[in-house]
Amino acid sequence: MRVLQAFSTTVGTKILIALTGLCLVGFLIFHLFGNLLLFLGPESYNEHAHALISNPLIVPAELGLVAIFLLHVYKAVVNYAANRRARPTGYAMKKNAGGASRKTLGSTTMIWSGVVMFGFVLFHLNTFKYGPYYSTNTAGERDLYRLLIEVFHKPGDVAFYVVCMLIIGLHLRHGVSSAFQSLGLVPEPWTRRVLKTGLVLALAIAGGFVLIPLWVYFRL
Repeated sequence: MRVLQAFSTTVGTKILIALTGLCLVGFLIFHLFGNLLLFLGPESYNEHAHALISNPLIVPAELGLVAIFLLHVYKAVVNYAANRRARPTGYAMKKNAGGASRKTLGSTTMIWSGVVMFGFVLFHLNTFKYGPYYSTNTAGERDLYRLLIEVFHKPGDVAFYVVCMLIIGLHLRHGVSSAFQSLGLVPEPWTRRVLKTGLVLALAIAGGFVLIPLWVYFRL
């Protein structure tokens, strides 16, 4: 009971946002690795996908991931609402404070980039997880490579995915470094380094995901 009360405080809420956020970043890195197998051809891509789908732990892993995602969303909304109540009138002008300041476009639009991410996840699941089922062989193994190629040959889907990935990169640009700060893992002298690390990681993840639809559309 005391633990629940502790995580209901402002500090506890920020800690939960940080922990769940870092877990989701870890998932994104793993998910990106699997998607980049596209460049090795359909066999490698589908083999990795089938290994995940056929793993008996996939259901509890997915349920855990959904729980982490929903907790992150819920706590983010709670934190945003609390900040709005504390400052009902917004600033007349927002701008980057420069230096090692944490005020950036990403930091001032976290809730809105988060809304885009939430909608994108629903669209992404509907497109791939619950999309058309193509088989690679008589055993009925799913041909996700074919589905990926089919989806990213549509210019509308390519544009949508690229824009969403750029917004996710903006979200990560602030979120990663902010998470480490919320957990008290950033000594003051390291602030600038952590900010740069967050930027590099955001660029790597968003850039990797952006590359996939563009490669399929223009090269495959």
